[in-house]
Amino acid sequence: MRMNKLALAIMLLAGANGVSTAMAAELSASDPADKSVVGTQPEPAASAVSQPDTSSQPPAISDSSATSATPDASALQQPADSVATASSGPTAAEQESVATAPVAASGSAPAPQEATIGAPVQPQSDSNKPSPAVNPTADAPSAAEKSEPHPAAIAEQHKTDGDIPQKPAETAATADEPLFTPEQEARIGEIAKAWLLKHPEFLIEVDQKLQKIQYDEQMKAMTTAAIQHQDELLNDKTVPAIGPENAQVAVIEFFDYQCSVCARQAPVIQSLMKHNPQVRFIFKEWPIFGYRWKPSFEAAETGLRIWQQKGGDAYMNYHNALFASGHIEGALTHKDVTKAASAAGAGKLKNNDMLGTLSRTDILAKNSGFQGTPGIIVMPVAGATAETVTVFPGGAMESMLQDAIDKAQGQAGD
Repeated sequence: MRMNKLALAIMLLAGANGVSTAMAAELSASDPADKSVVGTQPEPAASAVSQPDTSSQPPAISDSSATSATPDASALQQPADSVATASSGPTAAEQESVATAPVAASGSAPAPQEATIGAPVQPQSDSNKPSPAVNPTADAPSAAEKSEPHPAAIAEQHKTDGDIPQKPAETAATADEPLFTPEQEARIGEIAKAWLLKHPEFLIEVDQKLQKIQYDEQMKAMTTAAIQHQDELLNDKTVPAIGPENAQVAVIEFFDYQCSVCARQAPVIQSLMKHNPQVRFIFKEWPIFGYRWKPSFEAAETGLRIWQQKGGDAYMNYHNALFASGHIEGALTHKDVTKAASAAGAGKLKNNDMLGTLSRTDILAKNSGFQGTPGIIVMPVAGATAETVTVFPGGAMESMLQDAIDKAQGQAGD
């Protein structure tokens, strides 16, 4: 009977269609010893697969009975053992033949009994992992697929890496590289030279622009200096000052009697004084030509003595008389100085030393930024600012001086 059961098992595994399910049940019922073998089948293996309740059905044929029958059946037992062993599972085709053979052989047998006899038990090492025969997952990723990162992760990594500066050294190297090669620079120079020779008027325009920039910078520096030295400019009592002591605006002039520009400026100053009696005019004797022509020193010292001994009116008469002589640029003589002093009513003067006053004036003129005569500053007597101070390093027309006075008084817009 055991041989018949083994033959039946072989036929079932081979997919024999002529075996009746009822015969298999009868053979199983006629051998009580086989029932005991089936009854001792381990519970974990039976419970690993979801099966219908078999408590009221005939027990399934155990593969162990086939193994105990004869050693020669070991070769035939391999398909059944391979189904029960997880490490060497059968192919999908073999599993399909085992699962479907009883169904094909049965014509009218009950479906639960066919499932119990034909479907081998599938043990699992992990209860949460389905058996390949019960729930195959064709879409599950392979080991190689799991080891490779997802394309989205790769793109995100590239995006993150792109946010980090990668080539600072190359950027620095690029900055150090010359913009043009020596040959290109030489060619550019040739083209520029040829263009300038063809358009020389451009050089004049450039020169004028440069002079304007330099002049503006000079004016800014001299204005700052005038504000810094306003006390020395306005309050030296040894220097001639004509006009009201409570004047709001002062006009300061550095001059030399032998200066040709100063000689032309003298009548402008006289007219300006006439039209602005409220302004204080301060005359800074600065004999810059004295090292060449001694009458410049003599004329300056005489003027200071007349101011200190005879007052403002006598000084103005002397001052205007010397410029009216027209003796400039080395033409001024001792006789011209004596004649102008006599006309001012200062024939006899104390020989006071004026060197200290002349020295202070020289230092003040240079500190104010003047390099020659005349040098004129128009500024408020108190509270001078860069907006209210005007400096003229040279001669100036009366209209320009008047605008400067108005600006110092806060009347430029009137």
